[in-house]
Amino acid sequence: MIVSNSTPLIALSKIGMLELLREYFGEVRIPKEVYDEVVTRGKNLFGAVEVKNAEWIKVEEVRNKIAVESLRDYIDSGEAEAIILAKERNAKLLLIDDSEGRQIAERLGLKITGTIGILLLAARDKKLVFKDTLDDLVACGFRLSKEEYDKLLKRSEAVCK
Repeated sequence: MIVSNSTPLIALSKIGMLELLREYFGEVRIPKEVYDEVVTRGKNLFGAVEVKNAEWIKVEEVRNKIAVESLRDYIDSGEAEAIILAKERNAKLLLIDDSEGRQIAERLGLKITGTIGILLLAARDKKLVFKDTLDDLVACGFRLSKEEYDKLLKRSEAVCK
């Protein structure tokens, strides 16, 4: 079982790759706040229709609201709920891109990856050409420094051998 924050859902939707999550994981759990961010409040943005219509994305309520509140001093509500839901459900993996959220999740013992990790996995399995897909992602507004971009291209060469 995996849990996702909103950014990977939106980013993968922007480049037409949301289905990779279903292919690799079958079902994805998201907390209510992530659903609200992407579908309810984000109704005219990328990901809203895709997430709403994906029967394999399941929405769950987080039980430990106090833990969520304690994290909200450092990260947004969706990230906080995703981390706590992953902890509550003993998730195999948390999909999260935000660096502060990733650090908190790792300190809590969660295994994490993000949008780029999913794309590297798919590139390794020959489901996509990493550089082209990364370029599409950047063109859609995904922020990467030139150094990060170059590092990712080198990493993809090693992964896809």
